[in-house]
Amino acid sequence: MKIVHQSSMKQQLPRLRPLTSPWMFNIMENTQLQQELFDTYGSPINVHDLPSFVGNIKEYLEILDTYPFKSQIFFARKANKFRNLINAAVNAGIGVDTASYQELKQCLDLKVQADKLISTAAIKNNKLLELAVQEGVLLIIDNQDELQQLLRVAKRLDTPAKIGIRVSGFAYQGKKLYSRFGFDIDTVEHTLHDFFRESGNKTYLQVEGLHFHLDGYSTAQRGHSIHQSLDLAMRLREQGFTVSFIDIGGGILMNYLASKNEWKTFQDTLQQALLDNHRPITYNNDGLGYSTRNGKVEGTLATYPYYNENSKASFLRDILETPDAHSRTVAQRLHALKVELRLEPGRSLLNQVGMTMARVAHRKVDATGTHLVGLEMNMSQMMSSSADFLLDPFVAFQARDGAKPAVEVYFTGAYCLERDILLKRKIALPQLPDIGDTIFFVNTAGYMMHFFETEAHLFQRARNLALPQKKATYGLKDFEGE
Repeated sequence: MKIVHQSSMKQQLPRLRPLTSPWMFNIMENTQLQQELFDTYGSPINVHDLPSFVGNIKEYLEILDTYPFKSQIFFARKANKFRNLINAAVNAGIGVDTASYQELKQCLDLKVQADKLISTAAIKNNKLLELAVQEGVLLIIDNQDELQQLLRVAKRLDTPAKIGIRVSGFAYQGKKLYSRFGFDIDTVEHTLHDFFRESGNKTYLQVEGLHFHLDGYSTAQRGHSIHQSLDLAMRLREQGFTVSFIDIGGGILMNYLASKNEWKTFQDTLQQALLDNHRPITYNNDGLGYSTRNGKVEGTLATYPYYNENSKASFLRDILETPDAHSRTVAQRLHALKVELRLEPGRSLLNQVGMTMARVAHRKVDATGTHLVGLEMNMSQMMSSSADFLLDPFVAFQARDGAKPAVEVYFTGAYCLERDILLKRKIALPQLPDIGDTIFFVNTAGYMMHFFETEAHLFQRARNLALPQKKATYGLKDFEGE
């Protein structure tokens, strides 16, 4: 039995070979184990390698330990809902960023200490606010209505609430960085001054820090936003507020792909396909963000930037070394002003942590002559928040036959929707998979497995399994559920 992803034969379809880890091939090369897993848990299955998760945490801690300022990491739980990751994060020395009542309650039920938790939920109902206040969990406040709502809750419970103020609207290259979240930085001082003018309000709401999260992946924007946050923090300190931390959220780039050239070739070929200079490489010639007008390609690729040379450690260092107008770096100012840096990575802490495996249910040829391979899963169980997930899948053939012809396919899902195409890319394979063969989608733990997962058609959600330790060979008993 041989594991393959896109065929190595001469072909016109561009490849996007993913970075992988040995634990993935340990499973992909064992068809008996795959059958046992499907027989036990159904299809699809999400497998999580906890040692890889812990390794990513250690990498971040080691980077931050090279600087003298205080720092704290929180795992952005919204990136993956598997509860086994919670204890793994806390045991590795970091906290958890929760974005709902259920996420916070689950962490507390697992005995995670309040100082290892924060709540950044976009919508905070009274149930969430009451739980956070009662347990002493810090809340990131987004708007004036939340301030008033939380004040009422804290007064009713006669318990002070710890808060951070979410800030947006930072100045960069003469423009404001827009976000629908947070207080405009130009209004924060005035807002807090007016709100806390009533002395009793300071008794019940205790401002401890500032928080922001930026779209996009500019290290310069993040660095300058920290400098502006530090300036604001100093002004607030002068007004009697204790601002001890600045939380920069997540959005730290990671790299998915092995080849820069393949990433460029894919984009070039996609544009040529839209111009009818190349046969389509996506379903219905989907431009994935690109479009054409008057014979020219417009727009930008609306997917995650899957190839990144500046990722994780180097990305964070670039932020910390960003200078201000007086040539003081972010790191120098954090240390000098005794401000703790907090960050909430999600995707990058899940790098090489997850893999989604699904069983082939059927094969067919559509009216255009295209092969469709139906899998026992649906599009919500591996759905990107961007235009598509751009990594080559792997196939575990039960019977590899070199005499069979190569084939190009689309993978389809179980929803009764025309658009339930699991990958919009057409994939080249050395042979047509058989019913019961396994398709593997690698590095799916971050924002792919669960972020949009639904139970439409009353389908059961995918089972989440953990590999708690590294082994040379895995058996069914090595996999732990929730």
